[in-house]
Amino acid sequence: MARPVELPFNFIKQNWHGKPYYSLDAYCKNTYGEKLYKVALDAGMTCPNRDGTKGCRGCIFCSAGGSGDFAVSLKEGDAFERGISALSGKKTGRRFIAYFQAYTNTYGPISYLEKVYRLALDAPLTAGISIATRPDCLSTPVIELLRKLKEEYPSKFIWIELGLQTIHEDTAAFIRRGYPLSCFEESVKLLQHAKIPVIVHVILGLQGEDTKKMLSTIHYLNAQPVWGIKLQLLHILKGTDLGLLWEKSPKSCGSFTTLEQYLEILINALEHLRPDMVVHRLTGDAPKALLLFPLWSADKRRVLNTLHKQMKEHSSYQGRFWSEAT
Repeated sequence: MARPVELPFNFIKQNWHGKPYYSLDAYCKNTYGEKLYKVALDAGMTCPNRDGTKGCRGCIFCSAGGSGDFAVSLKEGDAFERGISALSGKKTGRRFIAYFQAYTNTYGPISYLEKVYRLALDAPLTAGISIATRPDCLSTPVIELLRKLKEEYPSKFIWIELGLQTIHEDTAAFIRRGYPLSCFEESVKLLQHAKIPVIVHVILGLQGEDTKKMLSTIHYLNAQPVWGIKLQLLHILKGTDLGLLWEKSPKSCGSFTTLEQYLEILINALEHLRPDMVVHRLTGDAPKALLLFPLWSADKRRVLNTLHKQMKEHSSYQGRFWSEAT
């Protein structure tokens, strides 16, 4: 495949701050003049894939914490302060991102959604909010609420994170995603019209997906009005249905046996990813007490350091094999 754009070293150094991809860190430094850390919040919501509307056991890989195992509960008044204190080991800036992470964070009464969103937007230390949800939980009233808040808080951003995971319907059925690709497309159009940036979650290593299928998800997203992406490997956790399946038949569950296998796919995905798409995640954080497989993924620092080393050695970078025609 032809290389439509050669990114000069100075561009990568100045705009991507030396990383071989357009990280959230680089975007925040370019846009806000500093790194913005996410404070993970649990607003006490549930999910249509858990409350019986579409299912009762959630997606096959989802933990009991609704992917918010590190989130702090908003039921306690000092949630945001406690979330910041949890970052005490990191050199943080002056402002933070309030990240509504646990479960489906547009799945509730509009009055409650407005209350918790305003609570986060009103916090002096927040630069904005990021809301993790499902495409099938973005009703017209929810979109209108987001539009209204965007107008009322012009100095703060509002992002929506959608758990797509894959474009392949057979895989989506296996993981019990619970909605078709057409639902995702319609939601993205509505959010684009409301001028709400969209971040898409993609899982690499899902059962039955080879390199071609994983890259087809990347090619598809390149053509969508998507601003950001989260790439991560499949974690198999205790207490999930995928975990139960893994204990009976490990080879039937997917994911990557070695770090080298994961990095080969990850670098391939980055090289085909549109170079203006902001990369919010490249590995993921699984609670070590729940992680069944792959255990090497618990060393996040090693994963990222090895990734950067390999990309540098091979002169690799985001968008290396991207073109508008793909």
